[in-house]
Amino acid sequence: MIDDSKPIFLQIAEMIENDIVDGVLAEESQVPSTNEFAAFHRINPATAAKGVNLLVDDGILYKRRGIGMFVATGARDKLVGRRRDEFFVQYVKPLAREARKLGISSGQLAEMLGKEIDTDGAPGPTERVVAL
Repeated sequence: MIDDSKPIFLQIAEMIENDIVDGVLAEESQVPSTNEFAAFHRINPATAAKGVNLLVDDGILYKRRGIGMFVATGARDKLVGRRRDEFFVQYVKPLAREARKLGISSGQLAEMLGKEIDTDGAPGPTERVVAL
């Protein structure tokens, strides 16, 4: 849902991107109209249009005159590639820097990551579950 953390039009664009990455919106499928986004989220249609147009400008969506907006072929691959690059910069590089500071070898780091990934959501060795 919409919050105050960042501009609403960016949140609309991110919601559409997430639906594409998650497979909710398949390539060549129609995207809800800006009026539908506006009504659902109770925002100005111009704000919704601004978010959608960001994705059009980026080649993620395209317009079919008189019909609506559609997910472009290759959009999911483009978004996944971009997110992987962002993941590397935002998470992997800082993780590697900290591992070097602590003297953790790449093998040890890979083992730690493997353990955490293989837990299927169970708390890791340094996490705890707090009963509410």
